[in-house]
Amino acid sequence: MKTDFVLDFEKRKEADFLVVPFWEGLEETAETKCLKGAANAALASGDFKGKKGETLLLYGKGEKEPRFLLLGLGKPQEVTAESLRRCFGNAVRAVLSKKAKSLNVLFPHIEKWEKEKVFSAIYEGILLSNYKFNRLKGFSLKENPETLLEKIGCIGLGTTAWAEKVQMIVSGVHYVRDLVNGNADDVNPKMLADEALSFEQLSSQIKVTIFDKKWLEKEGMGLLLAVNRSSSFDPFLIQVSYKGNPHSQEHIVLVGKGVTYDTGGLSLKPTDGMLTMKCDMAGAATVLGAVRTAAALGLKVNVTAVAPVTENCIGPTSYKLGDVYRSYLGKTVEINNTDAEGRLILADALGYVIRNLNPTSIIDLATLTGGMVIALGEEMAGVFSNHDALANELMEASHSTDELLWKMPLNEDYKDCLKSDIADLINSGGRDASAMKGALFLQEFVGSAHWAHLDIAGPAYLSKPKYYHPTKATGYGLRLLVDFLRKKETYTDPS
Repeated sequence: MKTDFVLDFEKRKEADFLVVPFWEGLEETAETKCLKGAANAALASGDFKGKKGETLLLYGKGEKEPRFLLLGLGKPQEVTAESLRRCFGNAVRAVLSKKAKSLNVLFPHIEKWEKEKVFSAIYEGILLSNYKFNRLKGFSLKENPETLLEKIGCIGLGTTAWAEKVQMIVSGVHYVRDLVNGNADDVNPKMLADEALSFEQLSSQIKVTIFDKKWLEKEGMGLLLAVNRSSSFDPFLIQVSYKGNPHSQEHIVLVGKGVTYDTGGLSLKPTDGMLTMKCDMAGAATVLGAVRTAAALGLKVNVTAVAPVTENCIGPTSYKLGDVYRSYLGKTVEINNTDAEGRLILADALGYVIRNLNPTSIIDLATLTGGMVIALGEEMAGVFSNHDALANELMEASHSTDELLWKMPLNEDYKDCLKSDIADLINSGGRDASAMKGALFLQEFVGSAHWAHLDIAGPAYLSKPKYYHPTKATGYGLRLLVDFLRKKETYTDPS
């Protein structure tokens, strides 16, 4: 994406569209005076009132853009970074529907906001919306070619160092979206392992280790191997370490659930429940994308992504309900639901992290439970943690990025639901409070480490595109994790 910056409206370059923002009530500002009356008739008609996200297309004469898009920002006193992202996401959606490839944008002035904050929110909204996943289309794409913006002119701003940083972060979001949107047959465990290996070409500070099935068998990762039993793809444990601050003792480990397709196993999902299950590796995609982006930004942090990757298939070798399997740490688990497989592979991965990586904090991300979607819907993830300071840092990153989190309880009394007569644990405690019980199960494998679990089942993959998410896969969590890592560049022990 080519981005130009011009302070003077008259010095802007030609483009397919000019986006002109208005506050609700159509107050004239320095930004809107440039229209020179071209929009007077439309504004006087009452067809456009400047409400949040409202758009109106106009055709101009003698201007550097043949079309104007009036964009409502809502009431000035109610503006937020998220409202700007969504409004300019609407604008991008509108201009892309007209096959635009270039765009000039008038940046609004917001009192008490630094220009960098205004720019970052608007630029994120534009770039996040400027995404399509059409590589799987055939005839329909030939009949109706799709375009993306190739050039943006930012009017009213000088060059900002944040432009490149925002581009890198949004590129990371698109990377995660591509993985989650892809066919499960293509984005399989081997493909994710190969993707991770390619990261070493991006930075000399990245080291990748891929643990294959023979290693998993030798080391006794019985839970990951159990889930994998009926898959035609071998499982892997992927480790990607970025050492951006070799002088620091801090080591943040991100663990992501990587079930590349989930049938539910012998606890077979119904058809509707299986339709979206290529997204069940969104946690793995996000933690891999986060380390990749941290390296691209050159963040001065030490962070490792660990991703257990496998399919959960059904077949004659499926792991069985009622049987007991041994975890990497030695705890045994009785299976009472083969569709509660994500916590099993995460348990082995968390055990590996505890035993081998000496983490100062662990954050796992997983599309773990439907119960989380019932509790919080599609726009918010739940965070469970055994350490308040870590949870609060994640909540702060959530507020900064508007990738919303809600702090959830870890009620120790609910652990009774995980007791087994014949093993150390059962893997599912029933439907009520299912998200909390899933978190409590994972907690059994982290010991005393500072740990947080993000259940991203809702926002990782939407039921339909929304706001600045043009596809169901959102890349949720990438911006949140990068913001968290940026704020950890100056390390202080949270204990």
